[in-house]
Amino acid sequence: GTDWTAANKEPFLSTRYTIQDLSSGDKIHVRVKAVNASGDSVPATLEQPVLIREILQLPRIRMPRHLRQTYVRRVGDAVNMMIPFQGKPQPEVIWTKGDQPLDTSRINIHNTEKDTIFYIREAQRSDSGKYELTVRINGAEDKATLDIRVIEPPGPPQNLKLVDVWGFNVALEWTPPVDNGNSEIKGYVVQKSDKKSGKWFTALERCTRTSCTISDLIIGNTYSFRVFAENACGLSEKAAITSAVAHIEKTKTAYQPEKIPQWDMMEPPKFTQPLTDRTTTRGYSTHLFCCVRGFPQPKIIWMKNQMEIREDPKYIAMIEQGVCSLEIRKPSPFDGGIYTCKAVNPLGEASVDCKLDVK
Repeated sequence: GTDWTAANKEPFLSTRYTIQDLSSGDKIHVRVKAVNASGDSVPATLEQPVLIREILQLPRIRMPRHLRQTYVRRVGDAVNMMIPFQGKPQPEVIWTKGDQPLDTSRINIHNTEKDTIFYIREAQRSDSGKYELTVRINGAEDKATLDIRVIEPPGPPQNLKLVDVWGFNVALEWTPPVDNGNSEIKGYVVQKSDKKSGKWFTALERCTRTSCTISDLIIGNTYSFRVFAENACGLSEKAAITSAVAHIEKTKTAYQPEKIPQWDMMEPPKFTQPLTDRTTTRGYSTHLFCCVRGFPQPKIIWMKNQMEIREDPKYIAMIEQGVCSLEIRKPSPFDGGIYTCKAVNPLGEASVDCKLDVK
């Protein structure tokens, strides 16, 4: 039998208690009772006796600098971390993930007097997360958290569309991959292939948006396009490929320069490519395109529901070689409506409009 002695004279409400003035080398059994007006509960008892050891040096984790930020590895790579600690007598070392013990079929832990080694032979995405290390001597302890992220190449971009074809240009739009590979998407690589050669060439090395314009295409050629996503691990294994092809047609102006007397070069604005109705996804930037000619160069005014779009960071309007574009950044359903592009010069004005739906 065991002689039980009360460690505290009066009941207390805290769920933590320090028993003091114990002798080093003793082994003690500990149990706790709850008390209310009706009396004492059945005691909860520690399974093993506690060996009283004098702490000569408090436990302390000495976290290496490179492990203080997120530790990134690729799928299939080894994870090998050594974390030194101090404490006398030798501390108990406890690893957990989400307050649960580690899966020892995947993770190897090796402890010495001065350090603990955490090792995974082949990392998987599921090994990502926050791991907690505790070093403890009796009631004294030190804790540290290690954040591991296991990454792989992203999936392909989604919903790639050939939005517009005009002159020597095409406009493309897409949405980000469903799976980013557990790593932020850095950008996209856009490639083109003409029907004659069938070979793929990079048209845009690092596009950071989910839309682009490809220019300088060759008259008479028919093009397909594909887009890869890129993260810290590299390019997506598969690309999104356009289902439609772009045929770059010959235009009269391309090979029949009009013989116009110099003094008669002035002309009112005229749209050679109208705006087209669009449906886009909320949160993903979209572009509206049209083409205008006129001399002197017309002033371009963009309107939404007949109201002029003035200095607004949501919109970026550009005109380059007669191509007018309006970027609508991260639209919400509120940004749907009728958009108008109006061109004005001293000889007159012209306008085109389209309907934008945001879903």
